[in-house]
This record gives sequence, C-alpha cells and structure tokens, in this order.
Amino acid sequence: MLLRLPTSLPEAQECLSDGAIPVGGATLVWAAWQRDGFPEQAVSLREVPEANVLGAGEVGAAVLLHRIDARVPEVLHRAAAGVGTGAVRRTATVGGNVVGSTLRCLLPAALVLGARARVLAAEGPFETDLAELLAKKPLLLSLHWDDPLVSGYRKVVEAPGGPPPLVVATAVHAGERPVLRVAVRDGYDFLTGSVPCGTGTDTVLDGLGATAVGALPAEAREVVREQVVSVLERAADR
Repeated sequence: MLLRLPTSLPEAQECLSDGAIPVGGATLVWAAWQRDGFPEQAVSLREVPEANVLGAGEVGAAVLLHRIDARVPEVLHRAAAGVGTGAVRRTATVGGNVVGSTLRCLLPAALVLGARARVLAAEGPFETDLAELLAKKPLLLSLHWDDPLVSGYRKVVEAPGGPPPLVVATAVHAGERPVLRVAVRDGYDFLTGSVPCGTGTDTVLDGLGATAVGALPAEAREVVREQVVSVLERAADR
C-alpha cells in the first residue's frame, strides 16, 4: 500500500482523483484491511494545514483527539477526552471519529454546537451540513461552529461488552432568542432536540419532551433532565 501525504489541498484533490482511500490514525480501518486486503493507495491529511486547525470555532479533521483542549467548547473537549484510552486518543483523529466510526463519540458535541463541515471532493473544497457529511461521507477537512454561551457533556458509565454508553451533549446559544440544543447517543442512534430557553426550566423541559429526545426511555430522559438543568443554571449565571 502506498500512503500519500499531501501538503496542500490541490495535492489532496489529486490523491482523491487517483482513487486513494482516506485514512486518519487507522485505528478503525487497520483490522479490516488486514482481513480484507489493503488498498493500493491511501491518503492522510496530517500534513495539510487546513485539516490541522485548532482554535476558536474550528477543529481540523487531522487533529489527534488528545490535542483537543480548552481552546474548544467544553462539550467537545470532554467528548474527545472520553474516547477510548490515552493510546487511542494519541492516534485517532477527529475525521476518523466523526465519519469513520459507528460510535461517533464526537458527533453529539458537533450537533449541539451546530457545526458545519468543510469537505474536499475531487472537484474541490466546499461546505456542507453534518447530515450530508454522514450520508455521503466526503473527505472531511474541518468542523466550524459559533461558540455557545455554555455547554455540557456526560457519558454514562456502562459495563464492558454491552451497547455503547449513553451520551448526552448540551449547549445554550446566546442571541436575541437564546436556544438550548440537546443531542443524545442512545445505543447507535442519535437523537436531537432544540428549544427556546429563557422561559423557565420547566417550560424548556416540556418543550424538549415534544422533540425526538422525548421518546427516550425514562432512565435516559432523567439523565437528559439533569444535564439540561445544569447547563441552564450555568447559562443563567453568565
């Protein structure tokens, strides 16, 4: 297998045009390649500047999870810190987790941030939403968002060997009409809800119950309630 390491977007486009298969830290694909055979060419974005951004409102697809820190909102920082082991986080990338993984541990955080994706196709770079990113799986370059007022994250500890643990991500976005966004990973399903806030906690929780999040099992809804109450209290203190 030839691993290509472009240093610019035009070089990365050329790799895609030549049929190179995207690979990040290879934590998810290596076992499958060993079983099914290696591709002739793979391409990594680790030398492409646009895929290595990390700061206010942006994170690149080639950024290793262990590098994600307080420069990004709390919800994304904590989501990255909770992925796998330290060894995994020093190898796995943002792009591999969001696009290549079935667990997609960073996806709830990206959803509540209202993130948009900058992607690369053989025709060139363009911006798209997360739904199209996950459906069509173009090569992710970076995620971009407007920072929330406050955010929160919780992963429920489960016994090893069971289904993926419940994840609840929350964020309050300021504006003329502040909005609470909630995203939940329940098993392999992802549910979202968005409601105006600033009208009282009970009203916000009632509104959230009318969204897809309201269909969760009672135990999961209680975790959501606790997280919503916490993030609204923190938002009120700002």
